[in-house]
Amino acid sequence: MQVTALEWVITIAVILGLFVFDFFAHVRTPHEPTFRESGFWSAVYITLALAFGGVVAWRWGSTFAGEYYAGFVTEKALSVDNLFVFLIIMSTFAVPRIYQQKALLIGIVIALLMRGVFIAVGAAAISAFSWVFYLFGLFLVYTAVTLIRESGHEVEQEQKRDSRVVALTKRMLPTTDEYDGDKLVTRIDGRRAVTPLLLALLAIGFADLLFALDSIPAIYGLTEQPYLVFTANAFALMGLRQLYFLIGGLLDRLVYLSYGLAAILAFIGVKLVLHALHENTLPFINGGQQVAVPEISTPMSLGVILGVLVVATVASLIRTGATVRSKVDE
Repeated sequence: MQVTALEWVITIAVILGLFVFDFFAHVRTPHEPTFRESGFWSAVYITLALAFGGVVAWRWGSTFAGEYYAGFVTEKALSVDNLFVFLIIMSTFAVPRIYQQKALLIGIVIALLMRGVFIAVGAAAISAFSWVFYLFGLFLVYTAVTLIRESGHEVEQEQKRDSRVVALTKRMLPTTDEYDGDKLVTRIDGRRAVTPLLLALLAIGFADLLFALDSIPAIYGLTEQPYLVFTANAFALMGLRQLYFLIGGLLDRLVYLSYGLAAILAFIGVKLVLHALHENTLPFINGGQQVAVPEISTPMSLGVILGVLVVATVASLIRTGATVRSKVDE
């Protein structure tokens, strides 16, 4: 897949332009988005993401378009799980609803920048060392196991991480417990002090760093093309703010989402290990020769990912629906 420098520049400019538009059109003036506004713009960004897959198919072929769609679906699913963490952070810091948009958008931009760095590092490592796929694969399997172990304890885990961020910040900077509109820094008795909104933003940024550690190896298990990895991540992050307000009340009903994501990460981890064996150069494995193992195709990967997400979502809604009905009956 050959991507020219001009195509990279145009793509990045368009993506940054969409974020700038989002800020001036929706975030600059603090307000709580309505359900209609959130739904409309969520649909717009998802449509743009799907349409970009058509551009990829037209420009580079259906194979790369399939890799993009598989990456986008995976990153979007991981992003929905991230929203639950954002919800915990907003609750922990008691961020007023009208100011949550600003924190979310800045946090999403930070996430995109950090993922850009991880994407570049990952691409360089893959091009230099094929055995990196072994590390990516094993790390994803480990992450899947961790997700299952922490399932049901997400609030406690996130609050522990947030408390560390707050404690470190308070040791380094003067802080205040009072909000001053949507300002990140305010003045108290002539001295600058960090507001809780900035603390929440730092917690979101730290969470984004952890998310990037999972998501970048995962998508490199679906495509080795840095351009597709970057665009899939960018389009998955776009509209995340609107999605937060659209389905925020439904997040607690997706009780099996973590299990579904764990299954997806484990599947991609196994796919990476199989790919590493197929491309093996390590002398202590099969004498440094390639190992004849089956490789998982992109259409199969996309089918498994979509299937797992559908099963996890339907099972969650059935479980929580039955719980709600039993409480009503009581």
